[in-house]
Amino acid sequence: MWLLPAVLAPVDWVAVARHDRRTETWAKPTTLAGLLVVALVLGAASSVPGRWTLVALAFGMVGDVALLDDSVQRFRAGVAAFLVGHAAWIVAFVTLGLPRPDWSWAVLGLVTASAVATRNVVPASHRAHGISVSLPVAVYTLVLGAMLVCAWFTGEPLVAAGAAIFVASDATLSVDRFVRRLPSGHVIVMVTYHVGQALMLAGVLAAT
Repeated sequence: MWLLPAVLAPVDWVAVARHDRRTETWAKPTTLAGLLVVALVLGAASSVPGRWTLVALAFGMVGDVALLDDSVQRFRAGVAAFLVGHAAWIVAFVTLGLPRPDWSWAVLGLVTASAVATRNVVPASHRAHGISVSLPVAVYTLVLGAMLVCAWFTGEPLVAAGAAIFVASDATLSVDRFVRRLPSGHVIVMVTYHVGQALMLAGVLAAT
């Protein structure tokens, strides 16, 4: 079943690299749909963490569709969808259990590094679009950080790695959109995004 998203994701990456919007329009959301199929077939619906994972993936797909357009309105819709998705991931991780092994406290270093890397994003988004964008971005950043911490506190290596890669994706996206253009930024965003989602899903499935 993993072959489905494994085939769809590279199609999207190539489309993004080539600025092929027509292909990206269907490849981007169907990659998340592929992960949803994997989750369902492998029994995610049979456990509480798995069901919340399905919710997280579903809202990720909604966010993907919203962000197919670069308008401010669609960006806000995408932020809202992913914020709900991250909240669902948090619930999934909490219900999975948060034993907080010693190594998991290294997440505080990752949170600090992410905060430093994206320190200019909220001010830049405020200058560009005002509080209607900067406030959602600020709230989203806090929820994303909470998701990262909870992921590491589960003590599940795949979940922790996936969350860290997901945060790297969002950090790249936010800096590229609001602060400065990054070389191959859009491709990096999509590769890390899909890998992060897949690893978190695999981690939850393995732990339930």
